[in-house]
Amino acid sequence: MRIDAYNQISQLYSAGKVKRKGPAAYAQQAAPTDELQISSLGKDFQTARKAVADAPDVREDVIAVAKQNLESGKYDNLSGASFADKLLQKYEAAQGIA
Repeated sequence: MRIDAYNQISQLYSAGKVKRKGPAAYAQQAAPTDELQISSLGKDFQTARKAVADAPDVREDVIAVAKQNLESGKYDNLSGASFADKLLQKYEAAQGIA
């Protein structure tokens, strides 16, 4: 058996193998960095979302006025029918219905 031929054959078979890197080779490579880019629409959305989150759930100034009007009797003469009529009028005006 010829040793030269064996070495050549083993080199052919090892040529197709993937050479694996050791831990030192990975340490030398620069770590990949992630990058995040937010569009202007996304920035606007974030601004609006923050404004809504910062706004109070209850508007005390509006509630105080309504409470005062209820206690003074300003709303005692309202009926459900007149409220419904006004609501329909506003809806028709908004929809362009004559």
